[in-house]
Amino acid sequence: MASLSNFLLHAFLWLALATTAFSLSPKFYDRVCPQALPAIKRLVKAAVHREPRMGASLLRLHFHDCFVNGCDGSLLLDSTPAFETEKNARGNLNSVRGFEVVDKIKAEVDRVCGRPTVSCADILAVAARDSVVALGGPTWKVRLGRRDSTTASRALADTVLPSASMDLPALIDNFKKQGLNQRDLVVLSGGHTLGLSRCLIFRNRIYNATNIDPAFAKQRRATCPRTGGNNNLAPFDPTPAKFDTAYFKNLVKQRGLLTSDQALFNGGSTDQLVKTYSLNPDVFWNDFAKSMIKMGNIKPLTGKQGQIRVNCRKTN
Repeated sequence: MASLSNFLLHAFLWLALATTAFSLSPKFYDRVCPQALPAIKRLVKAAVHREPRMGASLLRLHFHDCFVNGCDGSLLLDSTPAFETEKNARGNLNSVRGFEVVDKIKAEVDRVCGRPTVSCADILAVAARDSVVALGGPTWKVRLGRRDSTTASRALADTVLPSASMDLPALIDNFKKQGLNQRDLVVLSGGHTLGLSRCLIFRNRIYNATNIDPAFAKQRRATCPRTGGNNNLAPFDPTPAKFDTAYFKNLVKQRGLLTSDQALFNGGSTDQLVKTYSLNPDVFWNDFAKSMIKMGNIKPLTGKQGQIRVNCRKTN
């Protein structure tokens, strides 16, 4: 009997150690490189100060990375003979940006750590948080310890990234496949309180939608003609460089820029959440932080899985 309880104790201790070793933790780099997180924060702050739009771009990189086979830095990989880059996927092409900033952060973090210590996947997770903070939004403890993938999949990215034309059932289903619920869907869509979108993406809505404020549609048409001007930019809300509740206030007024934005407030099951966030910044901030942690936990590579890339654009 003693040997059985001994065995169970050892098994429990091993399990506890394994769980600690292979689950993400905000303290992951505290001992190995305490300078890492301050370095990321410094460079993100500088990049966002130079170009406020970069905050939205860095936030989006983390989101589009996590949705394709987990938060593993696969989005950063360039094409090789073995695979085509996820940067060419429909939801990413001519759209995701900020790769040069990530390269700069990686070089600086490796310099202060003395060697490649922090994964590209973790850099994306921290840079997303620091971008939100730099633009006046909430902070949260980013769980760390992700490792980098050695492959990427454009085909998977084409399949799983949510599209700007999705209706509410499609969006709910898309997020559910990632283990995210309706609250996560609405609050993470609130990331559109930052940044801009291209005419190509919202043209159909401003010319053809019925659930749109006519004055808003007219305003957007001024810079987005029926033909041409595909890359002309428009903000998701009136304060694209400020993390606030203006995005949700816009939805209540039928001023969502994308079909997928307005779908969140269109007589469906998420209307009440949109109203809540439009009126309560603290609730929005709190829920956004929780959902970012949850999203950052999608299928990470840990332990001896994957690698710590030397260059975020290519495998070692």
